[in-house]
Amino acid sequence: MAKNERLEKGHPFGIHRVMDQQVVLPQAAERIDNTLPIFSNEILLSVEKLNIDAASFVQMEKETGGNKNKIAELIKKSCETRGKKHNRVTGSGGMLIGAVQQVGSEYRGPLKLKKGDRVATLVSLTLTPLHIEKIKSIDLKTHQVDVEGYAVLFEKSIAAHLPKELPEAVSMAVFDVAGAPATVNLLCKSGQTVIVVGGGGKAGLLSCLAARKKVGSKGKVIAIEPQLKAAESLAQLRLCDEVLQIDATHPVAVHTEVEKATRGKMADLVVNVASVPNTEMGSILACKPKGQVLFFSMATSFTKVALGAEGVASSSRLIFGNGYFPDHADFSIRLLLKHKPLRDLFLSRYQSH
Repeated sequence: MAKNERLEKGHPFGIHRVMDQQVVLPQAAERIDNTLPIFSNEILLSVEKLNIDAASFVQMEKETGGNKNKIAELIKKSCETRGKKHNRVTGSGGMLIGAVQQVGSEYRGPLKLKKGDRVATLVSLTLTPLHIEKIKSIDLKTHQVDVEGYAVLFEKSIAAHLPKELPEAVSMAVFDVAGAPATVNLLCKSGQTVIVVGGGGKAGLLSCLAARKKVGSKGKVIAIEPQLKAAESLAQLRLCDEVLQIDATHPVAVHTEVEKATRGKMADLVVNVASVPNTEMGSILACKPKGQVLFFSMATSFTKVALGAEGVASSSRLIFGNGYFPDHADFSIRLLLKHKPLRDLFLSRYQSH
């Protein structure tokens, strides 16, 4: 047994760190144990940067009026009271970058890591034991937070080595949303019409690119992006046939504009990666009766989706995206590296200056 390691093995899914009265998985837990030493089949990371998911960060901005110190207090309070970064309003977290400090002597998980390896976690902060000593800075633009602290990975947790071709902050931004473009790539077919709601954000940009590659010249990619600057940046990439600068929280307006843009045909696939709530019905109304709607936003309400679709007699296939998709990290990094204009945009947005 290694030094500073507990005698016993932990459950592969991390149940051993749940502090609730009932047995639940760490993501569903009210509180998890984030103390050291690690169990013999866990991995210890020193944490340098958090990437808070968009829905959670936007919610904290609204709650605090964009005050960085108050946002920092919310992040630290979550880790102190719950043992993890888990937003109580959105239910979401984000992911992190760190360096491997220790691999448990009985670890037999999927990761081939050694001390010193730099990685980005591919599991949510809502299930990751996280202790923060200090928050050094918060970037309101990128939703990234520089910290000092540590985190623990379970035997079933996944992470990715940071690629050398990109700055770490850029890789982190890609990894945070990698499941979305990988799933879009699976669902799209040549010649289809695809609409991306929230097209100007990082998930939206990568999803537009993935869709463009799959639908080809005979297909159509339409983005919905309310922010002028983001809409202009997206239009300049020429990934989309059209960028609609409308508020997706207004479903009738979305339906009207999409109907015009598609000449009444509507979309075969709607991808919702918006970072704000109440965009569910706009997405459903933008879709063909037998089309597909992929919800990949942590701001999505299942109740609003299910009952709303019923209320407008929609027979669209409603899909909730999973942040994990086989090889999603590699797919999304390759997608970005092969498209210089989008890579340059990500570099301008996310690399450290």
